[in-house]
Amino acid sequence: MLAYSYSQYGSPDVITQVTLPQPTPKPNEVLVRISATTVSAGDWRARSLTMPKGLGLMGRLVFGITGPRKPILGTEFSGVIEAVGANVTNFQTGDAVIGFPGAALGAHAEFITMPADGKLTAKPDNISFEHAAAIPFGATTAYDFLVNKAKLQRGETVLINGASGSVGSACVQIAKHLGAHVTAVCSGGNAEMVRGLGADHVIDYRTQDVIETGIQYDMVVDTVGTLPWAQAKHAIKRGGKMVLIAGITSDMFLGGIKARLAGKKMVGGVASEHRDILEAVVSLAAQGVLQPVIDRSYALDDMKAAHAHVDTGRKKGNVVVTVNSRNGARRDRGKEILRQL
Repeated sequence: MLAYSYSQYGSPDVITQVTLPQPTPKPNEVLVRISATTVSAGDWRARSLTMPKGLGLMGRLVFGITGPRKPILGTEFSGVIEAVGANVTNFQTGDAVIGFPGAALGAHAEFITMPADGKLTAKPDNISFEHAAAIPFGATTAYDFLVNKAKLQRGETVLINGASGSVGSACVQIAKHLGAHVTAVCSGGNAEMVRGLGADHVIDYRTQDVIETGIQYDMVVDTVGTLPWAQAKHAIKRGGKMVLIAGITSDMFLGGIKARLAGKKMVGGVASEHRDILEAVVSLAAQGVLQPVIDRSYALDDMKAAHAHVDTGRKKGNVVVTVNSRNGARRDRGKEILRQL
């Protein structure tokens, strides 16, 4: 099978197309022929080893001291099950699925094996393979922080910094679904897109002050790490919350203490990758509540270009890589044959 591998940290030039043996599923695994994957912020961080100041050593402990521990990137995918292990009963060959290997990586390839009871769920028929691949990373992060960790309530006011990215665009949609009043922060060029996702008010960080004097929110969410506590605290009501999805090192370690001293709360940590969260966001997408934003789509042979676009820091939503476009057509043809029978 074709895959993209890297053996050192750095620019998109460190990834190389390689040919590897097709994996064989274990008794409790399924083999998926990947239709589409993405280049996510997680892939960018793992490939470049770009970490918040002071966390470089921690990054190497996570990803590999002298070089990448996991040579194939890719945090999310959609595809069709090619084979099932002997003990698998919840999936069968031909099922269209959405998978979220997350920190385990491995989706920048033509095939991947996944535990049948792991972070894998059926792909709804009304979602394309390309959009399906773009759901897990951003949406599960947004859902876990807003719903599980911060417990955003109907009627609350929320400021979302980095609202046009993969996580931020999902935050806007999930917050509106929960009944919040959403103020989104992004560049002026993305303002209309973010309004279309449901934002009630948009702040262009290039021309406006993100923190406006006299305006406070129940919750401030930073998805990109450019709104430190020292600045954000002025925009949070007493008893309100700062949701730190990305941030500076001092806020990650000392933010909770800083917030408590100010009579406020800091919500941080690592996003959960639990299967229940994946199923929840896929259900929202099937209902039309959540629409993953796709900035650009690339062919598998253009994987380096996809990485290069993510490296610019200017992507909107998600960057999708089509791995096997025949999966969708083949599955649709199979359905047609069954209808005729």
